[in-house]
Amino acid sequence: MAQALVEPQERLMEVKATEPERSASAPAGEEKTFRPYDPEQVLLMAPVLREWVPEGDLAHFVCDLVETSLDLGSIYGSYESERGFPPYDPRLMVKLLVYGYATATPSSRKLEAATYRDVAVRMLCADQHPDYRSIARFRRRHLDALAELFVQALRLCRQAGLVKLGTLALDGTKLRANASRHKAMSFERMAKTEAALEAEIAAMRATAADLLEGAEATDQAEDERYGPDRRGDELPDELARRESRLAKIRAAKAALEAEETERERSRHAEAAAQGRKLRKPHPDDEAPAPKATAQRNFTDPDSKIMKTSDGSFHQCFNGQAVVDEHAQVIVSAGASNQAPDCPQLEDALDQLADNLEAVGLQLPQDAALTADAGYFSQGNVAIAEAHGLDPFIATGRHKHSDPPPIAPRGPIPTHATPKQRMARKNRTKKGQATYAKRKAIVEPVFGQMQTVQGARQLLLRGSQAALAQWRFNCAIHNLLKLHRAGGLQLARAG
Repeated sequence: MAQALVEPQERLMEVKATEPERSASAPAGEEKTFRPYDPEQVLLMAPVLREWVPEGDLAHFVCDLVETSLDLGSIYGSYESERGFPPYDPRLMVKLLVYGYATATPSSRKLEAATYRDVAVRMLCADQHPDYRSIARFRRRHLDALAELFVQALRLCRQAGLVKLGTLALDGTKLRANASRHKAMSFERMAKTEAALEAEIAAMRATAADLLEGAEATDQAEDERYGPDRRGDELPDELARRESRLAKIRAAKAALEAEETERERSRHAEAAAQGRKLRKPHPDDEAPAPKATAQRNFTDPDSKIMKTSDGSFHQCFNGQAVVDEHAQVIVSAGASNQAPDCPQLEDALDQLADNLEAVGLQLPQDAALTADAGYFSQGNVAIAEAHGLDPFIATGRHKHSDPPPIAPRGPIPTHATPKQRMARKNRTKKGQATYAKRKAIVEPVFGQMQTVQGARQLLLRGSQAALAQWRFNCAIHNLLKLHRAGGLQLARAG
């Protein structure tokens, strides 16, 4: 049996190995010549950082703008002391912030990362890398000076011929505050929560008192109860948190009560000026109680709950802009924490007059102002006319499916109210043609700012910071218009 197994093995033959035959067809792309690619190749880069960025890039415009056209005297003037480590050059920081806001990168942390990763930012910073704390502190310290760059940007647009002031459009947009609506509380809920917290704190104080009655026990027992590093008479953590929350709620209630008192005092003063007397007692005689639905946010108390364009409610500020028809340049920018647009018109036109005087412009005789129905009031019509503007303010909503109104004929009725007069004026051929421009003038501006700059969201908190951020965003919008129109050469030629 063993011999039968060996014989087949002896008959095995050694076979010479052969290479497998290759296919006659070459792999795809084998005969194609590609450009050389070597990630480890040592490059001889240009020693000047400006040469790393292509001509016409926004970074070159920002660099030339800060170096030759912007006055940073107010920023330099704030550095009076020689103490401490030398700060970054304000020109570097302004370039970084202008370019960051123009490219929807307002975050100080993202800007710091860009100084390492973005070639254009490295060029603007001359290969320096300010940390995010330095960027945030610079912005916070010089926020008012950055907001005033709006006037300088408007002056450059005027020199470039981008401002004609023939037809102006006023509108508002809701700016999201850096606060959550879930951190707001109504006055009614504050009162209930205050009472509940007071009861909880009283109960916890009684429990703490019971615990402290055993303070005469041995040191070992005290260590087991309170810990080796505690005396034993400190407030429990839960009690401290409740007392802190109670203090915040009481402060918020006091602020709402103060706002209501000031509001009632203004109402009584206005009524007295008109020779009327209100039924409600004067706040000096009886302190008024805020409405139960009056709210205050604990994160940003200056922000208010407002309805946005998508129908939702958020903590917001109301940003306002007056836009020129010719190149969609913003000529007046403001922000407040009042949701209605009607009270904003006077401040917008007052700022418009100041801005035009600062840049050396005057309204033409036939200048017109268009605004939607949210701005109409008899007083606003008079204010617009006093500023040398012919107002075309809607008196109501007009559905897109409705046919165009018929132009009126004949003289204006003598008994017509101001609202009826404005409605009749808007139905004329001139009124329809002028008001039809409104959406094409101002609404695209808000869309551009929200898309290009991310200007819908505010970073800093408080009314003054919101106003300054909005004006700086509007300045960036105007500078981008100037850049796309031809840049600083166009302004110098004008």
